[in-house]
Amino acid sequence: MKALTASILFVCLSTTVVAQSNYKESSNSFARYSIRGEFKDLENAKKFIDATYKTKRDSSSTKNNILRAMIYSSLAYADSTRKLKGDKDHIDVTLQSVDFIRPKVRSSYDNELNYVTQNLIAAYIYRANKEIEKKEYEKAYNSFLEVERLGSQSEDVLRNLAFLSAEAGKTEESINYYKKLVLTSQVEPLTYISLAKLYKTNKDNQSYLNTLQKARELYPEDKTILFLLIDAFAENKSYQAITPIIAEAIKFEPENKDLYYLAGFANDNIGNISEAKKYYAKVLDLDESNYDANLALGLIYLNEFLTNNNNLEAQYSAQDYLLKANGIKPYAENALRGLALFYETSDDQEQLDRVKTLLNQISNN
Repeated sequence: MKALTASILFVCLSTTVVAQSNYKESSNSFARYSIRGEFKDLENAKKFIDATYKTKRDSSSTKNNILRAMIYSSLAYADSTRKLKGDKDHIDVTLQSVDFIRPKVRSSYDNELNYVTQNLIAAYIYRANKEIEKKEYEKAYNSFLEVERLGSQSEDVLRNLAFLSAEAGKTEESINYYKKLVLTSQVEPLTYISLAKLYKTNKDNQSYLNTLQKARELYPEDKTILFLLIDAFAENKSYQAITPIIAEAIKFEPENKDLYYLAGFANDNIGNISEAKKYYAKVLDLDESNYDANLALGLIYLNEFLTNNNNLEAQYSAQDYLLKANGIKPYAENALRGLALFYETSDDQEQLDRVKTLLNQISNN
């Protein structure tokens, strides 16, 4: 793995062959690693810095802890498979070393500490990706929380936190991250869709609908958003809202008989009867044995016949469609009730008695 480059080097490389302190040996090895990126140099730097810690005073030494934090943060990233073993993980040693650095002197080591932070961010992201591969979503979420804690607020980090918190079942946390994401300029339609679905999971139907409507304004050509919005309107029985946009959905799927039926049903419910007839008829063009469309047309023409007994077209059409619906589902109560009303209005007592007998059989079962 390619090493991150240190922003500073503590010492110049020495060619003098003399005994040196463990600290200086470690510093020289780390300097070589920073230049050449060879893992062996980093391994030596670790060995010598570990040997530096012998007394309590060594553990409180700022220069020791700065160097150790830089070395172990480099290991946290470069030694991702943890080839070098120890009592503690490389990340934990790094954090412990940083904790030992007194706050009042930290500003003097901004470059070094920034280097440590960048290494830790890279290490946590690598760890999170491995956890995602194993579907350990809660662990991956916690790893990205550490990335966020270290100051990384990039869109990628927010997106990962939003996704992983949802996968870990942390719905409220996920909603909050997605709400931050939709405020960014580069957000994708999927971000709005994900946020909307979380609201639905939370049974917050108004926020679900509001999010879809906002997404529709931003991405009017997105098919998924359009279909979800239509489904939401249908679920809320907001038929007036469906009729202006259902034709756009049909353009995406011109052979989808369910869309044509919904278009007919929505127009039927708001009184656009001529449009409803066209859409129901289109369902039958695609599937002539569709019970719902036959019944719907039968009932429309039945209402017209009831309004005007002299309307022969309505009379014949009502009978035709209701009988087709009855033939498809002989014991469906809605079609039988429609036929009963038709035969009663057309004064066909024989057929009326037949239909009533069937309705009685159904009610007694």
